[in-house]
Amino acid sequence: ALIVIDMTYAFTGYEGQTLEESIASFGSACGPVSWEAMPKITRLIDMFRARDLPIVFTRANEDNTPFAGKATKSKRTKASPPEANSFPPPIIPRAGEWVLGKTRASAFFQTPLLSGLVQKGVDSLIFCGVSTSGCVRASVVDGFSNGFSTFVVDECCFDRSAFAHAANLFDMDAKYASVVSLDDMAKLMVPFKETKAA
Repeated sequence: ALIVIDMTYAFTGYEGQTLEESIASFGSACGPVSWEAMPKITRLIDMFRARDLPIVFTRANEDNTPFAGKATKSKRTKASPPEANSFPPPIIPRAGEWVLGKTRASAFFQTPLLSGLVQKGVDSLIFCGVSTSGCVRASVVDGFSNGFSTFVVDECCFDRSAFAHAANLFDMDAKYASVVSLDDMAKLMVPFKETKAA
């Protein structure tokens, strides 16, 4: 299954904005790197759609509950614009694809993700999205801890900080997941024959 982590405007900002402008619009946005990764993420999504494999899109709960806790900066708890929890056009889920609301960093924390994956007979998880050092990493660690084979697609994840992105990919590859390129993932997908047009 492909797990697309938090690819909403809250974390991407608007296309064409600088990082500073994105942060002014959405305090958690990553700016231009989001839109550089977007075509690669859509390519990955299309690989799964073409093979009719499960895709899960995560985002904040429908009530737009902020990802906040005692250790979270207060600015992250501000009210967000209404479209904060919406997916940009290239990422919009299709009918029948699972949109999973969550309230904390991990896609597994107090959500039905684990039971849903088990019900579908999923044994391997491929992660992409934002941020590499935050919600992606937390979800990868929990996926690994729940016994799944876990993969992270390098170019399909991003972070506001290039250093944080690289350091967390290094750490995840050392401990919790196989970090692969998008081209390598395409090769791994070859045994799964395409069943429909992406």
